[in-house]
Amino acid sequence: MSRLSGDRLSLSLGGQPVLTEVSLALEQGEMLGLIGPNGAGKSSLLKLLSGIWKPSRGQPEMDGTPLAAQPPALRARRLAYLTQDGTAHWPISVERIVALGRLPHLGNWQRPAEEDARIIHRVMAQTQLLELANRPFPTLSGGEKARVLLARALAVEPQILIADEPVAALDPSHQLEVMDLLRRHCTDGGSVLVVLHDLRLAAHYCDRLQLLLNGKTLACGGPEEVLTPGNLEQAYGIRLRASGTSTMDAFALTWEKGGG
Repeated sequence: MSRLSGDRLSLSLGGQPVLTEVSLALEQGEMLGLIGPNGAGKSSLLKLLSGIWKPSRGQPEMDGTPLAAQPPALRARRLAYLTQDGTAHWPISVERIVALGRLPHLGNWQRPAEEDARIIHRVMAQTQLLELANRPFPTLSGGEKARVLLARALAVEPQILIADEPVAALDPSHQLEVMDLLRRHCTDGGSVLVVLHDLRLAAHYCDRLQLLLNGKTLACGGPEEVLTPGNLEQAYGIRLRASGTSTMDAFALTWEKGGG
């Protein structure tokens, strides 16, 4: 199993409420997209569900067991967290950064085995990083760095992948490639919780969406249930003018990869 959940999670920082009784359940094989305006609490919720922060009330669980009760080594093998601001300032190579994803599977002073090398090569190929293997990380562009950090998370081979705006620094082509990789992770039996600002990508790739506003859940369900004119006007202050027979037509992707 790979189920991640939290019931009525609340968080206060500096005496100010950030999240108020937010419930979430990520099922095996599912991609759940967190959407909402800046300051809605999306990144804070990810930190609670990954065990980085402790909630003021409620507790996140993995497969029915509180995260806090699970050994850190086990949690590190089952759950990978891709932050939106991850970086490295020292001149470590791309390949070595990706290899860090295998650390949860190694014992103390244990060297990576042939299987670890195979996994590292596979995820670097998937993220189109093989030609950059020996490049120092600080010399990369923002988009290249984002793909390196995604590859490191995929190298963990986690059951649950939490990603905070993984496509924010990427051009449209690489956005689709990253979303395809996340979708493949779900198809292979894993699950993905992802923060997205591009509502077209959210509508196209996610099985369900959870819309946050002011630290609370405004709507949760399939894209067609959440991306309604009323919800979007309340959350973003925008009025949606559908171009077809349904609201979802306004979120149809108008470009494809390759020569399409």
